[in-house]
Amino acid sequence: MDRSSEIADFLRTRRARIGPDAAGLPADGRARRVPGLRREEAARLAGVSTEYYTRLEQGRATHPSPEVVDALARALRLDAAERQHLTDLFARQDGRRAPVAPQRVRQGLHLLLQTLDHVPAYVLGRRTDVLASNHLARTLLTDFEALPVPRRNLARYYLLDPQARERAADWEQVARETVAMLRLEAGHCPQDRRLADLIGELTVRSAEFSTWWNDHHVLRRTHGAMHYWHPVVGDLHLSYESLQLPGDENQTLCVHMPEPDSPTAESLRILDSWAELPAPGAAVRSRRAGPDGG
Repeated sequence: MDRSSEIADFLRTRRARIGPDAAGLPADGRARRVPGLRREEAARLAGVSTEYYTRLEQGRATHPSPEVVDALARALRLDAAERQHLTDLFARQDGRRAPVAPQRVRQGLHLLLQTLDHVPAYVLGRRTDVLASNHLARTLLTDFEALPVPRRNLARYYLLDPQARERAADWEQVARETVAMLRLEAGHCPQDRRLADLIGELTVRSAEFSTWWNDHHVLRRTHGAMHYWHPVVGDLHLSYESLQLPGDENQTLCVHMPEPDSPTAESLRILDSWAELPAPGAAVRSRRAGPDGG
C-alpha cells in the first residue's frame, strides 16, 4: 500500500469512530451516508478548510506543518501512538525496500535478564523481534532461542503458532494488539524489507491478520495486565511493564510480574522449578539468553 492510501485510510477510519454528538457538533438534520464525522466537520474541528482537509486525506498535501498535524490529532482525538503514526505517515518517503542493520543486545542486558530470572522477561526489537529472553519467558510462551534467528518474532508467534492460542487466555485481544504494534512500526520504518516480508507472510498465513491490519489501529504497548495459561500450572495473571532501553530506542525490555504472595506467584515458582528439570536423557540447558536477532 502506498503512502497516499495509508494516509487516506488512517484519517478516514479515525474520523469514522467519532460521532458529531461526541465532537460537540450540532445536528444539522441531514442524513449521514458514512459513520462518524463528515470531512467538512473534521476540517472545521481542525481549523482548516474542507478543501485542504480533503487534499490531506487523499494524500495530495503530503507536507503539512507540525501545527496542522497537531490540529488534526486534536480534532480526531488521537492518542499518543496514533499521533506519532500520523506524523510518520506524513514524514515518510516512499522508495525501494532496503535492508535494516541487525540489532544487537549488549552484554549488560543479557545480565539484567538473568537477574530477572524468576519472572518472564524478554527484549523486543524492531518489527516485534524477540532479541533475547530468559528461561521463564521461553517456558511460558515458546523457546524462541530454539528457532532460527529470523523466526524469533512475537507477532509471528501469536498469529501463526497454534500453541499461542492456548497460552494467551485472551488470545484475540493480544493478537489484535500485536497487529496494531506492527502497524505503528510500519508507519515508522516503511523501507524495512524484513518488516514488509513479515507483513506479507502474516497476510497469507493468518486468517485474522488482514481484517485487523485494515482496521488501521496502532498501539505502543507500555503497561497492563496479561492472562496466560500453562499446562503445568494453569492460569497465570500477570502485570507487565515495557521499558524503552537507554542507548537504543528500538529495544524494549518487557517484564511480566505477579502480585506478591498471590496464587500466580506460587505458580511461577513451580513453573520455574519445573523448567529447570532436564528431560529424560537430555543435557541441562544453560539459562543464559542466547544470540540476538537481526
